[in-house]
Amino acid sequence: MTELKNDLFLRALLREPVERTPIWMMRQAGRYLPEYRATRAEAGDFMSLCSNPELACEVTLQPLRRYQFDAAILFSDILTIPDAMGMGLYFSTGEGPKFKRTIDSAADVKNLPIPDVADSLDYVMAAVSKIRTALDGSVPLIGFAGSPWTVATYMIEGGSSKTYSKAKALLYSDPESADLLMEKLAQTTTDYLNAQIRAGAQAIMVFDTWGSVLEPEAYRRFSLASMQQIVDGLIREQDGRRVPVVLFTKGAGTRLRAMVDTGCDGLGVDWTTDLAEARELTGGKVALQGNLDPSLLYASDEAIRDGVIRVLESYGKGPGHVFNLGHGIHPEIDPAKVGVMVDTLREHSPRFHS
Repeated sequence: MTELKNDLFLRALLREPVERTPIWMMRQAGRYLPEYRATRAEAGDFMSLCSNPELACEVTLQPLRRYQFDAAILFSDILTIPDAMGMGLYFSTGEGPKFKRTIDSAADVKNLPIPDVADSLDYVMAAVSKIRTALDGSVPLIGFAGSPWTVATYMIEGGSSKTYSKAKALLYSDPESADLLMEKLAQTTTDYLNAQIRAGAQAIMVFDTWGSVLEPEAYRRFSLASMQQIVDGLIREQDGRRVPVVLFTKGAGTRLRAMVDTGCDGLGVDWTTDLAEARELTGGKVALQGNLDPSLLYASDEAIRDGVIRVLESYGKGPGHVFNLGHGIHPEIDPAKVGVMVDTLREHSPRFHS
């Protein structure tokens, strides 16, 4: 493989000294970019874009042509796994993801197949390989998946939800079936992420978007335990380098303390938790990623600059910080505002590493 020219992101996740704080952005390839919208229109629909390795490679690279990000992230979707399980994923305009079939009973869970990801999701691995080649060592490539709990909410609800009532009902009324569902998803997700690593992904991120809607005991059993299983099963070294893994439970708060014990290398932190508090909660045992409020990018350039500096100051001096938004960028954001964020970070972060 081509030698990596910029490894700041990987070094920061391993809490090694860096010259400046590395930056990438959740959903950095997405609807805020006009070139992305053009490519999606060319593809016809979202799943056609995801399943076309050439186009997935193109949209992954688009933000790197505009901004000096320190990592690329695979363009895909967290719901490719249930689609491979035969759930029939589709996207309705303005409504988000939907499934033709849902998990409605213990029998549905029992009959849910564990797919051969190398076969059913081969288009993802083809995209990873193409992106890695196209990057030519400029920055590392992040592979990702959704957490089993987060993915399960869509499979049970049939799409997005505000209450997660059906998903939570399964946990409370039939916890054994819920355990089996999490086990099947954790096993498949581990296989899927390892296939991404073999294809060229140099770091891994697990998005637990809806973990915070669970009470503490349910979070530990149905969300954290399955992420632990994934971390335990991942390839952790490839091409002579460690493959770092980042876990991100949106709204984790004090649960960050428990997440440290999974053995992950980094934890994502959203904007509701100060990085100084997160650093205290985690005892300096892991890197922290975050945590600018995405809505700040609607503000003036001066406000964005102040916000970036505030995040840097909240983390403080020393290694182990990857700058990011606290969640994905909103589609309506002016791309120029992202440039202000990136430029400010590159200008001001070196003093936190001197």
